[in-house]
Amino acid sequence: MTPIRPGTPTRLDALPRTGARDECGVFAVYAPGEDIAKLCYYGLYALQHRGQESAGIAVSDGRRVLVTKEMGLVNQVFSEARLAALDGYLGIGHVRYSTTGSSTWDNAQPAFKVTRDGEGVALAHNGNLVDTAQLAGQVNGGDKCTSDSELLATLLVDDPAPTLEDALFATCRRLRGAFSVVVMDERRVYAVRDAHGVRPLVLGRLPRGGFVFASETCALDIVGAHLVREVAPGELVVVDAEGLRTRRWAEATPHACLFEYVYVARPDHRTDETTVYAARRRMGALLAAEAPVDADLVIGVPDSGIAAASGYSEASGIPHADGLVKNRYVGRTFIQPSPSLRELGIRLKLNPLRDVLEGRRLVVVDDSIVRGNTSRQLVAMLRESGAAQVHLRITAPPIRNPCHYGIDMATRAELLGADLSVDEIRDFVGADSLAYLSLGALVSATKRPKSSLCRACFDGEYPIPVSGEHAAAGKDALSPLSP
Repeated sequence: MTPIRPGTPTRLDALPRTGARDECGVFAVYAPGEDIAKLCYYGLYALQHRGQESAGIAVSDGRRVLVTKEMGLVNQVFSEARLAALDGYLGIGHVRYSTTGSSTWDNAQPAFKVTRDGEGVALAHNGNLVDTAQLAGQVNGGDKCTSDSELLATLLVDDPAPTLEDALFATCRRLRGAFSVVVMDERRVYAVRDAHGVRPLVLGRLPRGGFVFASETCALDIVGAHLVREVAPGELVVVDAEGLRTRRWAEATPHACLFEYVYVARPDHRTDETTVYAARRRMGALLAAEAPVDADLVIGVPDSGIAAASGYSEASGIPHADGLVKNRYVGRTFIQPSPSLRELGIRLKLNPLRDVLEGRRLVVVDDSIVRGNTSRQLVAMLRESGAAQVHLRITAPPIRNPCHYGIDMATRAELLGADLSVDEIRDFVGADSLAYLSLGALVSATKRPKSSLCRACFDGEYPIPVSGEHAAAGKDALSPLSP
């Protein structure tokens, strides 16, 4: 029941943080007779956009839990030989982008713990807890945990409840924050979502039987699972040899993350109301109505701006074209740019098509402006490629507040929209004009009621109470466990 540690701890040097970062992705499956390790591999592969720092899979054959994890992308961590060593009929997986805790092997997931009875437990978590300091003081060894996910696993195995299911039920009631979690022991898979449902979690069924849980529906699609429904906010789902059963540990007060629609989720992710792709097209169309401009061409910033640019083009009648080519192989890099190249980071990811852009008045559709450095470099690059004008259109309102619930945004002091006006931001990024989509229009694009969405990064209304210390300092104050 000891985790397999395939390498020594490695710190992954990342590109300078210039905008919002993806969070984490979780996957779980219970399917006797299936190749569980490969199902987890492909599920995580589909969720790679949610985290590129580390990847891990835990499986069980009914007798022991084996965990393997490492720094890097899914296809870098897992080979055929490594997957073949993970034999079992249930498993969970995780891809990580750190929002609390440093980027090291020790913080890679799934987290692994052993109960008082000697049973192995693995846990994978998407989200952020906002009461880590208090929780760490309530369990033995809590002060040694280096991430809120490890702390959650420690709380779980420390709970005196007679079964892991009861312990998970009780532990959830102690937590404050956003958490979509999958857990496994030797014989069962568990999935649980916080009462607000901030982070996504869906349930699917495989054609030959068995159940799958995932952060997004694209992970169900890749393994051939049929979408059953979302795991409800405040719900605990258990799958074992007797089938599937659910328990409600809290009343649902839905506040799904609005930024998932803007940036985080893949376009093919499906909710009860819409697909993310359709929502982004509506954002673009609404943006064209709210912020028209006389221009020759609409281009989208890959990837999340593409669908919105198409919607803007259709609504405005301005032709749409691909003006930027994305390098599909750039995620993280182990090599830091030298000081002279640091400002050229965007060129690693995007390259302009000069013959498309030269002499044109451009409408450039992007998802957000966080610190503004990327937008500034983008505008400069387009002008260098011959663009006559650059009109920047953003499919979300200005980001004025840090996220406390699992997206790595800056502290408030670093958010360009926190203190600057739209005109001041326009001048900083160097665009000819700049316009943001209104909050009301953004909400309408999701086809969900405003009251069921977390909009805190835009309007400062946090659905889960955040302490004064955390609110004043921003997300960094939520990382008391970080080295």
